[in-house]
Amino acid sequence: MISIDRRGFLAGSAAAASVTGIYPAWASTMSHGSAGKGSATLSGGEVALTIANSAFQVNGRTGHAVTINGTVPGPLLRFKEGQRARITVRNELDEDTSIHWHGALVPFAMDGVPGISFPGIKPRSTFVYDFPVIQSGTYWYHSHSGLQEQIGHYGPLIFDPAEPDPVHYDREHVIVLSDWSFMHPHLIFARLKQEGGFFNRHKLTLMDRVNGTNPLPPEERAMFARMRMDPTDIADVTAATYTYLINGHSPAENWTGLFSAGERVRLRIINSATQTIFNFRIPGLPMTVVAADGINVKPVETDEFQIGNAETYDVIVTPGDRAYTIVSEGIDRSGMAVATLAPSAGMRAAVPPLREPPVLTMADMGMSHGGGDSGHSDMAGMAGMAGMDHSAAGGSASAGAPSASAPMDMSAMNMRDKSTVDFPVGVGVDMIAPMPADRTGDPGIGLGNVGHRVLNYRDLAALKPFPDQRPPTRRIDIHLTGNMERYMWSMDGQKLSESPEPYRFERNERVRMRLINDTMMTHPMHIHGHFWQLVNGHGANQPLKHTVRVLPGSFVDLDMTADAPGDWAFHCHLLYHMHAGMMRVVKIRPLEGDQA
Repeated sequence: MISIDRRGFLAGSAAAASVTGIYPAWASTMSHGSAGKGSATLSGGEVALTIANSAFQVNGRTGHAVTINGTVPGPLLRFKEGQRARITVRNELDEDTSIHWHGALVPFAMDGVPGISFPGIKPRSTFVYDFPVIQSGTYWYHSHSGLQEQIGHYGPLIFDPAEPDPVHYDREHVIVLSDWSFMHPHLIFARLKQEGGFFNRHKLTLMDRVNGTNPLPPEERAMFARMRMDPTDIADVTAATYTYLINGHSPAENWTGLFSAGERVRLRIINSATQTIFNFRIPGLPMTVVAADGINVKPVETDEFQIGNAETYDVIVTPGDRAYTIVSEGIDRSGMAVATLAPSAGMRAAVPPLREPPVLTMADMGMSHGGGDSGHSDMAGMAGMAGMDHSAAGGSASAGAPSASAPMDMSAMNMRDKSTVDFPVGVGVDMIAPMPADRTGDPGIGLGNVGHRVLNYRDLAALKPFPDQRPPTRRIDIHLTGNMERYMWSMDGQKLSESPEPYRFERNERVRMRLINDTMMTHPMHIHGHFWQLVNGHGANQPLKHTVRVLPGSFVDLDMTADAPGDWAFHCHLLYHMHAGMMRVVKIRPLEGDQA
């Protein structure tokens, strides 16, 4: 629950884990709620963190990591709502570093984004983050410098509520999901620039067409061929180089969380992966989702959910007297992270095999309203928005698009027609989705027919009504753009390095942001310093999110109260997409003390 406060509307030891060995199932490490390989829990008003180079071992092989107090993930930081957090960060690297408090509502000078909100932390220097804790929930922290996040610079962050927690539980475990590679992150990026599908081992072959195993109908195969698009291009970086970790442990190392039979166990699940969207499930154990991105939601039971990079979910499970396997499968199904919940040490349940890899369809090209529940109309929830200015940055989502009811001539459809939008385009934009649909009712790529319940965004409703019920006064359309073949990523056709005009908002303005995905990849989009209301049909109880997955060929409507003055980062949380340019600045004025 976020405090109704500042914004007026939002009601270890450094040596302990620098190197660890591979653990057999009978000797798996135990956790009692703190994060990963040897990491500690740090709490109280004063916390000290040291960022340094360390050795880190996965499956008996040692590589280089950037660690926080010597561990991957970094220490679990725990503060209480109403407390003041003072975090002293020492940089022992030979390069600049930073820490961004992901999802935390802090003054913009404490947000930790070099070049936007502060200059960064120079080598062999110290910076003190100092901010009031005005919210509660499950969050995390990570570097916003270079590609340090890929090699270990991340950790969990929990704000405990000042009032009694409405979620009742007997035990908790923090589950930090991540992806690890021994390949240097700059080399990974270079490989992607050389060939966008470099790590894709699921490409369809000639034999797939000859023996009839190609899952796409002929007309869709022909369209993908004409567009030079790959229907198996689900994830940029895959298990070809990644090992997927839970709390720093590989599947073979088998992190284990203990419980007593019949306990209500709270799992705080954080996707801190660099490039991997995960499908999370515990076979045989239903999960009740009680919070999303740190904010309490009305409890909803499910068997699986897709969790985008930087999203968090809190779930309650009530396990029986046996072991259960935690399965966090990569969105492309090239690999999975695996861990165990068990009533005693040494137990392990069966690990399910990887499921068949998914393929993209015409809906992912933005050429069909059949991919999701298109009944959630373009203007749903727009009551009271007469007279809105729809001419802000970006064109209308439907500009130049054929009507939903018009017959589609697939052979004539030109998906590279850039005359339908009013933002600058060039070689960095290879596609404009002609019929983007609201797919918030879609559980995510590959999860439409898995035979059990899967959470989607329309299942989420805030536990408490959102206090600011003013209708938005305008809508700003923002296109997520790219050229997958050249690995170029942008927003409204421009990279951050091209110094595009910031998205500007008046302080306390109520605005609707429509994110339109013109690409064929899912983008987890993150706004700093604010929470969006996800427009999903729940009225005053529409859920609050700081990170939202925007599915291919779709749009998502997000309402925001721009109440935090300053300059804020806004970007895709796929690290290499952000690094390639899919990032912009949100500028909110006036600042404190300025003339209104």
